[in-house]
Amino acid sequence: MTRPTSRDVATAAGVSQATVSLVLGDKWRGRVSERTAGLVREAATRLGYRPNLAARNLRLGSTRTALLVVPALTNEFFARVYTGAARIAAEHGFGVVLYPSPDGTGPARDPFASARAALDGVIASSMAAGALDAIGGAGLPLVMLDSDPHADSAAAHVNLAMADGMRQVAEHLLDLGHRRFLHLASAVDTWTFEVRARALADLLGPTAELRTVRAPLSVEGARTAMEAALAAPEDRPTAIVCDDDILAAGACKAARRLGLRVPDDLSVTGFDDLALATAVEPELTTVRLPAERVGEQGMTALLAVLEGAPWTAPDIPVELVVRGSSGPPPARP
Repeated sequence: MTRPTSRDVATAAGVSQATVSLVLGDKWRGRVSERTAGLVREAATRLGYRPNLAARNLRLGSTRTALLVVPALTNEFFARVYTGAARIAAEHGFGVVLYPSPDGTGPARDPFASARAALDGVIASSMAAGALDAIGGAGLPLVMLDSDPHADSAAAHVNLAMADGMRQVAEHLLDLGHRRFLHLASAVDTWTFEVRARALADLLGPTAELRTVRAPLSVEGARTAMEAALAAPEDRPTAIVCDDDILAAGACKAARRLGLRVPDDLSVTGFDDLALATAVEPELTTVRLPAERVGEQGMTALLAVLEGAPWTAPDIPVELVVRGSSGPPPARP
């Protein structure tokens, strides 16, 4: 059987194709009677008619498709960002295409013959900003997630209160009595990690020692870096503040290999509150980042930009979750 067309619906309802278009496009009020609208809807249902969205989008110059650019799908945080963005998109008849950065584990470059023809806009994490050049979508409306709000390239920004999250971590550890800190920082050079480093240094100030070690965003990379940093007992910190839960898991592994107990000998904190945070033992004290809300606001911001409306919103709040990996520092010998 051939797919029913709007002409078939018009014939079945005894109306013109223009009337069918008005009714099924929900633009009939004041132009078509309720009785006629009912006849059109009934005929469309009976015939199993579905509008040809591709043809409709071509006429309107819109694909109702957004691209979400993330570093890699192996990170649970960005999977949750996608879930939030897709939820809001679906409510507005949009689809979301996920594009992992080609610098990570993503697909080949140039996924579209013409990004401008295939997409209405782009939502991108600052950690995958380098992938934007590969898309070839210059001039498309762009919403940046977790990125410098003063940058000029984006039409809108959606940020988390990262500095406040680091404040909560620092105050928690200072209240426990810690004064010797090590910042296990991500080796990824992005604005979001710069904000965390700056906030931690400002918060500790002259009241505490702070050393920084950078590591790749992997458990093994963090473990290797921490085994080297903790090798000399006289230089050991009492608290390790990590940029990410994955780094924190690596720090905990390094501590165990060196015979150190968490948190008796060494407190460890993370950032994100991934599933990993409750899989390690002891469970991880970390900053909970509401990833789905980031995706929701990112898509909401893009929809506002596409409508020509200004977008402003405060940073999304974050929350310290205290678990078993943090405690008072060990007594000095």
